[in-house]
Amino acid sequence: MSSIWPQLEEILDDVQKPARYIGCEDGVITPQHHPSKVSWLLTYPDTYEVGLPNQGLQILYEIINERSDAVAERAYAPWTDMAAALREHKLPFFSVDSHRPAKEFDILGFNLSAELVYTNLLECLDLADVPIHTANREPDDPFVIVGGHCTYNPEPIADFIDAAVLGDGEEVVSDITETILRWKSSDRSSRESILRELATIPGVYVPFAYTPVYEKQELISISPRFPETPEIVEKRTISDLAEWPYPKQQLVPLTEVVHDRLNVEVFRGCTRGCRFCQAGMITRPVRERPADQVRTMINEGIRRTGYDEVSLTSLSTADFSGIEEVVKNTLDDSDCGQLSVSLPSLRVDAFTVGIAAEIQRARRTGLTFAPEAGSWRMRQVINKLISEEDLFAAVESAYSQGWRRMKLYFLTGLPTETDEDTEAIIEMAQKCVEVGRTHQKSPSVTVSVGGFVPKPFTPFQWFGQNTEKELHRKIRLLRDKAKSSRGVQFKWHDTRASVAEGIISRGDRRIGAVIEEVWRSGGVFQEWSEHFNLQLWTEAMEKHGLSLDDYVYRHRTEHEFLPWDHLSAGLHKDFLWQEWRDALDAVGLEDCRWTPCYDCGACTGYGIEHVVASAQPPAGGSQGTGQGNLSAVSVPVSFTGTTS
Repeated sequence: MSSIWPQLEEILDDVQKPARYIGCEDGVITPQHHPSKVSWLLTYPDTYEVGLPNQGLQILYEIINERSDAVAERAYAPWTDMAAALREHKLPFFSVDSHRPAKEFDILGFNLSAELVYTNLLECLDLADVPIHTANREPDDPFVIVGGHCTYNPEPIADFIDAAVLGDGEEVVSDITETILRWKSSDRSSRESILRELATIPGVYVPFAYTPVYEKQELISISPRFPETPEIVEKRTISDLAEWPYPKQQLVPLTEVVHDRLNVEVFRGCTRGCRFCQAGMITRPVRERPADQVRTMINEGIRRTGYDEVSLTSLSTADFSGIEEVVKNTLDDSDCGQLSVSLPSLRVDAFTVGIAAEIQRARRTGLTFAPEAGSWRMRQVINKLISEEDLFAAVESAYSQGWRRMKLYFLTGLPTETDEDTEAIIEMAQKCVEVGRTHQKSPSVTVSVGGFVPKPFTPFQWFGQNTEKELHRKIRLLRDKAKSSRGVQFKWHDTRASVAEGIISRGDRRIGAVIEEVWRSGGVFQEWSEHFNLQLWTEAMEKHGLSLDDYVYRHRTEHEFLPWDHLSAGLHKDFLWQEWRDALDAVGLEDCRWTPCYDCGACTGYGIEHVVASAQPPAGGSQGTGQGNLSAVSVPVSFTGTTS
């Protein structure tokens, strides 16, 4: 086994945060490589601080290393100073576990959780001396396989990857391992043969095996090239989360990272039906982890890691059945010492006085709610059916239990949004401050606003995104209104980054040339504000004869072929279209866990049902309880700030 550690150690003094690159964390696995084993390099294409806490990567790291025929190590995108140093000293991209060159692995697995990391993917391949184009790779080159939410539209990176995994990865990594192992045991003469075989694995999409067809510059189909290749690639879904109690040994970092705490996933999937939310749509159905297993994972994790804070993760943690009991038992467990519990994903209408009272017993962690839209009409449009009464009840619960600060997250640039809807964001924050003043001397609310980007497999996938100019105008409107609002702080995401994200989000294979152009022009770490450069993206689009109007700002039509129509997240396209039409009419849809099935396809198509511990909806709330007003409001169909 080779290691570049002696050479690497010599340059660590010359780079920022050398702890990013040395490994040796508590919980690390030291694999024993062997030609008879398949070696994976699981890579998060962002910095160590962002990538190490990623649960998906840590789960696969453990599962692969438990196999007798495979090993897995980790890597993270080197910061710009380290990338320059590696090139200067002619050193390759490497794993942080054994500092083994990336090119010596059989598989380079990338977790893609955000579109703007795609240029980092190319940077990692280039540093590894792996051809960035699939067509140029030889049989001895590693296979580049990606997973994560972004892979539901892998077409923009189709030229760079050998395969993409759709859905849950726990089972499919074993199928891939066994397929690659058989190939390694053969003569390895043909890379095409193994790609064709990978394309037959359920949940695995191999771009090489499919051909896009264009007519007058319009994408009209993507069809399989070979008879054994499926016409539609279906996602993989883990039906019983209880069978996968991972990670069992969460890594403890050597340096400061985001979310530096014990993380325990309590359930996967969401049926709230927020129309903007790709994660909620593509991870259906809901699969809860048994409460006893959650408590065990907490207790064992705290004792092993020494953390004094645990985060219960999901898309809407307060929806977890028996959440109050889990929090109470965690805080009551004397073996764990003094703990604080963080619920990072809080549904406003499921946050109760009981939960607030339990959490405040220990150190108070940050409290963030996501109403997403300021007016009731807009919340019906996006199907975030939270009434003001729900919100203010949650705010009341928090302030009454001692919180003085909270954060509210919103989106702007949503379909049919008017200036009145936009200004309602600050008005809602003002009312929250007023509620807080009945309990606290100086309550404050931080409003954080992001520009909306339509995503595949959501009802809003047909919506033409607001222009950067229009998004910026709305941000100014909010900023000016917040200035005169005592107790309200206002923060916003870069509207220019939303445009670049929009280019990729619904792009086809032609966008691959744009991504490569941006990378070759120095555009790495585009997800970081200090490195983001919209000009690189607009110039690359122009150079390759592509327009922002067509890719970003244009509304899609009902029968238009979308770049991901040959893939499936389990959702019927006609269901999504009806949801899009209901959104324009401001008609909401209740949570299907406690209502008759709407046949979205996520359960019926895979023979899987929601796994919930309770037959009753969470306490409080207007969605799924029959308490809220879901009647339609007459709304003009308009798309403010977009081009037709």
